Amino acid sequence: MHPLSESKKGDDGPDWEFEIQQYERIRRFEANGSMDWIGKIKVMTRLYCLGKLTFQLNPRPRYGLQRFSAPHRSAASSKRPVQNEGTYQTELARCTGFKVRAGLTVLELLVTMSIIGILVALLLPAIGSAREAARRVQCVDHLRQSGMALHQHHNAKAALPAGWQLDAKQETALGWAVQVLPFLEQQSLKDKIDAQPTLLDPGFAEIRSQPLVMMLCPSDITEPTFVLYAGDEHEDEDEHAGGTTHALDGAKLPLTREPEAIVELPTANYVGVFGTLEADDAVPAPLGDGAFLENRPVRFREFQRGLSQTYLVGERTMAQVPSTWLGISLEGEDAAARLVGSALEGINNPLADECDFSSRHPGGANFLYGDGHVRFVDQNIDLTLYHEIARLRR
Repeated sequence: MHPLSESKKGDDGPDWEFEIQQYERIRRFEANGSMDWIGKIKVMTRLYCLGKLTFQLNPRPRYGLQRFSAPHRSAASSKRPVQNEGTYQTELARCTGFKVRAGLTVLELLVTMSIIGILVALLLPAIGSAREAARRVQCVDHLRQSGMALHQHHNAKAALPAGWQLDAKQETALGWAVQVLPFLEQQSLKDKIDAQPTLLDPGFAEIRSQPLVMMLCPSDITEPTFVLYAGDEHEDEDEHAGGTTHALDGAKLPLTREPEAIVELPTANYVGVFGTLEADDAVPAPLGDGAFLENRPVRFREFQRGLSQTYLVGERTMAQVPSTWLGISLEGEDAAARLVGSALEGINNPLADECDFSSRHPGGANFLYGDGHVRFVDQNIDLTLYHEIARLRR
């Protein structure tokens, strides 16, 4: 008779001593090689059911998990709990011959950690890409808002704002973004700016520390403000004056001075397109061939290539050169380049001039076109085409 065919039940449930005897017989059958795989599966099934019954009948044993305590014992014998008779795992190992471990080996821990590391390595780039995609969409939205404001300004004034407008003393200038503040729901800020005579006036202190969120790219790493220092003309004056200082060994070294801080300005990432010339080459600036020029408004009818084929505003990182939306002091270093940009050596080119365009978006930068649409321009764009789109005229 097969060992699994026998079973015995008491009045109050399974006879546990009989079950243990059955498993002893099963082990002998297995040792003799007379048990097939089906029999082994049945053995494991009965062990599993036996374990579940043990936990159900003795959910909270007084002296730990007792070994198959028999519920049908007499009341006298049940008063003496069996101590140190082993746990269910011990009996399982004794009946089946399998070794029961209570923990993980070092190899299993290493494999688990490797799997977790691979999953993290796969998920982090995906999370970063999703976040960058969201920031890029927000950047496009900021440029579209600027485009709508520029079109409303053109409808109201019949022209785009000048790239930068000099004050009466020809010392400072306000940027093109100041003129479109009323169309960006910033009329109160525009009124505060109009109430001050020049950018260097003490009344501008609060305004100079106020960045505009719609003029910042979410992907760029920026500071709220930056300091505009004086240009390099002071060094030229020192060289012409023959100023020198003596080192400890008697050698003569040129006299240098620390750069002079002129004004603190709010940061911006979006600058108007000056064309294909450098706006900071001279003061006054050369006549550019783009949409934002010095002291000169431009009309849409001057866009000979068409509004949909001409750059209007581009983005630039703070790492290339800190830019601003407010204004500049003409004595500042690369002053005009803080308000406008030029299409020169290409987008995201590490060897490009500070006037060029750049972004932290992988592979290119966003540009606002004359008709108000925003397009992501690849950094590998042909330079000839890149220059043509930045010009108003053919």
